[in-house]
Amino acid sequence: MHEQTIAELKRGLSSGAFSSEELTRHYLERIERLDDTYKSYITVTKEAALAQARAADAARAGGDAAPLCGIPIAHKDIFCTRGVRTSCGSKMLDNFVPPYSATAVEKLEQAGCVMLGKTNMDEFAMGSSNENSYYGEVKNPWHIDSVPGGSSGGSAACVAAQLAAAATGTDTGGSIRQPASHCGITGIKPTYGRVSRWGMVAFASSLDQGGVLARNAEDAALVLQQMAGFDNRDSTSIDRPVEDYCQNLHAGIEGTVVGVPGEYFGEGLDSAVGAAVEAAIEQFEALGARIKAIHLPHTRLAVPAYYIIAPAECSANLSRFDGVRYGYRCSDPQDLDDLYKRSRGEGFGEEVKRRILVGTYALSAGYYDAYYSQAQKVRRLIKQDFVDAFSDVDVIAGPVAPSPAFRFGAKSRDPVAMYLEDIYTVPVSLAGLPGLSLPCGLAAGKPVGLQLIGNYFDEARLLNMAHRFQQATDHHRQRAAGID
Repeated sequence: MHEQTIAELKRGLSSGAFSSEELTRHYLERIERLDDTYKSYITVTKEAALAQARAADAARAGGDAAPLCGIPIAHKDIFCTRGVRTSCGSKMLDNFVPPYSATAVEKLEQAGCVMLGKTNMDEFAMGSSNENSYYGEVKNPWHIDSVPGGSSGGSAACVAAQLAAAATGTDTGGSIRQPASHCGITGIKPTYGRVSRWGMVAFASSLDQGGVLARNAEDAALVLQQMAGFDNRDSTSIDRPVEDYCQNLHAGIEGTVVGVPGEYFGEGLDSAVGAAVEAAIEQFEALGARIKAIHLPHTRLAVPAYYIIAPAECSANLSRFDGVRYGYRCSDPQDLDDLYKRSRGEGFGEEVKRRILVGTYALSAGYYDAYYSQAQKVRRLIKQDFVDAFSDVDVIAGPVAPSPAFRFGAKSRDPVAMYLEDIYTVPVSLAGLPGLSLPCGLAAGKPVGLQLIGNYFDEARLLNMAHRFQQATDHHRQRAAGID
């Protein structure tokens, strides 16, 4: 059953070929048997999952099946889940059990999904490799000596290892697209404001966006359809109708203009990655799309701007974790000052501390105008690059990451090298645009992702483009050796 896509599972459940309880037990058995190797889950909610599965079976028997009734999924451990630990991969929140669920979680529950558990992640979503989790590094199912990407590495790994039918993720600067690329699956970050951030623990509030990691574009469309929509509890949520992402999945793409930015194919791009991406773009041309060279001149400024803006927002958002209200508290503090210092010093990991310090410095008196204000001006220029490009093209295509998944430890001692892994994804996040990663080949035996970037609220077009590509190729069907 784990070999089947969500679309196939829906048909099997509807026909009575198997029940949701049988399907859920099957996935739980796989998690118990295999996840000691991958470490993709932090918490497995076995009893709750089985109870949800039985409720789904009863609803189906009563003729009241929701759109994703009985489909087992996992949630990134940054989404609050009522009564279930939500740790954000951090010692700081190791004991936090929220009394409410995030809107995205609620929506998927209402759609009938069964929650298998909460997935591992870089601490507070800060990282590109999933080496920054308090619960240990997640292994890439394709090569267990290599990173799965981050920060949604646990979600990507559990889907790639077929330990869930799909998983939620969050993307601040590439944290859905990059792990999807490294693990050979499909991941979509929708337009900023399309999926509610309410109940999603904040890293950088003007950048964070929830999305989906799945086996293919059709599955991603089915799940995103249920997650997306306006939420009056989230002040950044967009009050705009959600398009039917599945309606035109099979439509032809003849005449679609695909822009290819020269800035994405220069120095620093692995030659094998570049070759796979270029071959994928040629495939779109064979499907009837028209390819056009474009320029995004401020791309080179995206990483430095992002690594001012995101840490600045993180320093503000994480100030609430002080050992007083909830979360980790140091033992036997001498006074209030000692309580703050030791609780934060012991509760946060090194990468989180690094970003808090950078952000606090950038926001401090005397440096705000020199750093944060300038970074926001650069952000506006990057957004304008995309606005200008979309006046001539429908979709932009390029690589997701400059190289395939790297070995553990290869970049952990060089933060700048690690940050440059995000060079093709952070411009999209700074502009608030939707982006999608889909498998397009292998480099050194490791998956390569093609990034499709759409105009605002053009998720349906991205999913349609990805689906047509996947109908014509088999990259998304390839599995890592040893995945039974």
